[in-house]
Amino acid sequence: MDLKAYIEERRKEGKYVELEGEVDPHYEVARYLKRHDGGPTLLFNKVKGHSIPVVGNLVTKREDIVKLLRVKDLNEAYLKLLEACNSPSRLKLKSDAPFEEVRLKDLRDLPILTHYERDGGPYITTSVVIARDYDTGAFNASIHRMLMVDPTHLAIRVVPRHLHYIMTRWWEKGKDLPIAVVIGSHPAMFLAAASSPPLGVFEAEVANNLLNGKLEGCLLNNGIIVPRSSEIVIIGRILRDSYVEEGPFVDVTGTYDKVRRQPVVEVEAIYAKEEALYHALLPASREHRIFMSFYREALIWQRVKEVVPTLKAVRLTTGGCNWLHCVLSIRKVNEGDPKNAMLAAFAAHPSLKMVIVVDEDIDPDSPEDVEWALATRFQPDEDLVVISRIRGSSLDPSSDQERLLTSKMGIDATTPLNRPRDLFERAKIP
Repeated sequence: MDLKAYIEERRKEGKYVELEGEVDPHYEVARYLKRHDGGPTLLFNKVKGHSIPVVGNLVTKREDIVKLLRVKDLNEAYLKLLEACNSPSRLKLKSDAPFEEVRLKDLRDLPILTHYERDGGPYITTSVVIARDYDTGAFNASIHRMLMVDPTHLAIRVVPRHLHYIMTRWWEKGKDLPIAVVIGSHPAMFLAAASSPPLGVFEAEVANNLLNGKLEGCLLNNGIIVPRSSEIVIIGRILRDSYVEEGPFVDVTGTYDKVRRQPVVEVEAIYAKEEALYHALLPASREHRIFMSFYREALIWQRVKEVVPTLKAVRLTTGGCNWLHCVLSIRKVNEGDPKNAMLAAFAAHPSLKMVIVVDEDIDPDSPEDVEWALATRFQPDEDLVVISRIRGSSLDPSSDQERLLTSKMGIDATTPLNRPRDLFERAKIP
């Protein structure tokens, strides 16, 4: 189960385009990915100054995840991902791997892209970083953007989550953190690494569950396990107490994240398959947003369904960056259902800033439909919930980003149960 097998499936479905002309990794590849955002998988065979082709737009719609997980609908996809996080499948380990075929000289051999005009430099945006907990030996895989500092060093953005905890424990012992960085794997691995199961659950084993036990592992000399089918693997260390300025970088909101001092990765070796592919993800693209948001949608679906079993759909909306705004579609049974649903959604995904609850006759994928529900079924003095000064997302430029404080809003745009239903129905022509 590797990246090329997935791309072949996309080709057979007619969702794949190869570009034969030479393209520049400095902005030009990004322009193509932006132009075809939400469209087919793109393969760039000739990248200026590089022998490794670039591929992007692997997953651009929720339906793509439904298909790669071999399920019938979104609800089954949510359930399969959550169950895989709870029941990871151990990898079968082998001592060799196809990615050991070629050893690259340094980072300049990789077609690392520069995406936007104010970017701090060339960024690896598909870095699946794998590390081992110092105390327990448990592995962790997570996605981190990496800025190329020089041919053998990267700046890595590490937020206070699992990798940060593992890194801090190694540093407390006076040691650098050994890591492996995977670029190019089956999208199920990338989806698993974008999820947040509890610390101690290895996301590669989550991916193995998603792929029905068909993902093999390879044990590296530094003690790290990586998927054997990886296209490119960087071996290195996050240096203890070594920092550089990282950024600007365009995150999921489409705005520039601020510059911060972040840890440094020292690259020790880079390995690649003989005919390796470099997976590039355009920041703020549909691919970025779908991978980043899908696990959160699944968590919201699970948590809301516990308090409102008649939940029909969850959508982290495109206009809300697939991160900050959510629409919940329910069949309302009690007047309190919408507010219970809002609170459950906020608890499931703390970065949420706005939740709109609509009836099942409203299409949650249609901004026009949702706005119509607001216009005809919502009264601000009765149906608006505002929560002030609460933990929010560091990605929201309007929030207090230093203290991670924001305000949140819940909107009940459902039909009142104590009034005639026909007053709120849309007229139909028989």
